[in-house]
Amino acid sequence: MSEVKLTKGELKRQRDALGQYQRYLPTLQLKKQQLQMEISQQLTLLEQTRGAEVTKRHSIEAWAGLLAEPGADIRQWLIPKEIVTSARNIAGVDIPVFQNVEFTAVVYDLFLYPLWVDAAVEALKELVSLRQEINVIERGIEILRQELRITTQRVNLFEKMKIPEAQEAIRLIRIYLGDQMTNAVGRSKIAKRKIEALVLQEVAV
Repeated sequence: MSEVKLTKGELKRQRDALGQYQRYLPTLQLKKQQLQMEISQQLTLLEQTRGAEVTKRHSIEAWAGLLAEPGADIRQWLIPKEIVTSARNIAGVDIPVFQNVEFTAVVYDLFLYPLWVDAAVEALKELVSLRQEINVIERGIEILRQELRITTQRVNLFEKMKIPEAQEAIRLIRIYLGDQMTNAVGRSKIAKRKIEALVLQEVAV
């Protein structure tokens, strides 16, 4: 703690600062709780989406060998044109929310491509979309964790440093001012007795 001025002005400043810290701390604590809850929910969503991605991948593996057939190169239709997201505000921080993936429209000659191409393209688009959703969720979790780190640091700063320091400064100033007041009263009594003694001497003369 830095050196504290033992004055009434400093006492007021420390009291005002303590009041601000004590008003602001509950807001920070609430924000910390909200972030922790949202991270937990997002981790659950991430686990569910990863499970869906694994299930879809396994279902595709059953017929993936067909993709090796001549004239069955459908990769050009699986490249995302745009990852559409929205934003959601959690305790003052925006995180991305996955909406969908937009792909280039599939246009091909029905006589040149196998009959199963339509179903394959749709299934693989779903797989690509799930992977992109996972990326968006992971990005949101990282944003929330970073905000949680900052908020936790601020909570600790207020709880462990700012509030105790202000309380200790107020205690020291009160003790000093109390001592000064006691000394002043003592000096006043001594001075009063001296004056009374002088008056008595003058009267005696």
